[in-house]
Amino acid sequence: MALGTRLFFAVLAGVARPAMNVIVGKQWHGLDKLPRNEGFIVVPNHCTEIDPVVVGHLLYNQNIMPHFLAKDSLFKAPVLGSVLRGARQIPVERSGVGAGKSLVAAQQILDGGGAVVIYPEGTLTRDPDLWPMRGRTGAARLALKTGAKVVPVVHWGAQEAFPRYAKRFKIFPRKKVDVVVGEPIDLSAFMARPSDKETLEAMTAVIMQAITAMVADLRGEQAPAQIWDPSAHQQASHGRFVERGAQGAPGKKPAKKQEHGAGTTETGDL
Repeated sequence: MALGTRLFFAVLAGVARPAMNVIVGKQWHGLDKLPRNEGFIVVPNHCTEIDPVVVGHLLYNQNIMPHFLAKDSLFKAPVLGSVLRGARQIPVERSGVGAGKSLVAAQQILDGGGAVVIYPEGTLTRDPDLWPMRGRTGAARLALKTGAKVVPVVHWGAQEAFPRYAKRFKIFPRKKVDVVVGEPIDLSAFMARPSDKETLEAMTAVIMQAITAMVADLRGEQAPAQIWDPSAHQQASHGRFVERGAQGAPGKKPAKKQEHGAGTTETGDL
């Protein structure tokens, strides 16, 4: 990694880590499962805007520089854009030919032995109880193209410190965040298949099943029988949303029990 990029990470960490240490207590599990000396793809769950800081903190403390895919509009901000570019984060255009550039940039990071973080859901989960929702195909596409390992990193507790779409942190009492690194997801059955819609969607389903199972274990709860599908609930796939009724509205804590029937800070999706 270039010296300039490492210095950017050092500056960012110098600001973010002390702040996070004040706000939350962290417990990290499964650090031995992080690949070493090779590039890999990280696929986390996504339930609050501070998730990238939580995941980035874990990786940085293991001397692994995280490279997130983020919506391209963030890179246009005068200060934030300079920081993101300096740290070699990856801009993602939602549509058009620009999406291919993100794939090339991500592959270069992987080829150099770096970690590319892709939120398969593409944005904060729409599930009322913050379970992982239906994923998008960016992580699968990158894995199929590069053969890189796909490592799930799930967490729970950050949403207590900064609820989804909140305007401020809930500092007191100090919150606890558990972060778990899982075994690389076995996608070997797909590697000889063409990169078509059917293959990518099937791979994505396997990825989301692995993430959901880990979240269920971390929460000590049974996951919904059917993964939340925003389109089945007339929800947009990007941007903020307000669900019908009080449950799930921005800034409100999700209900503990909610029937799962049929059916920001945005992260990028290739």
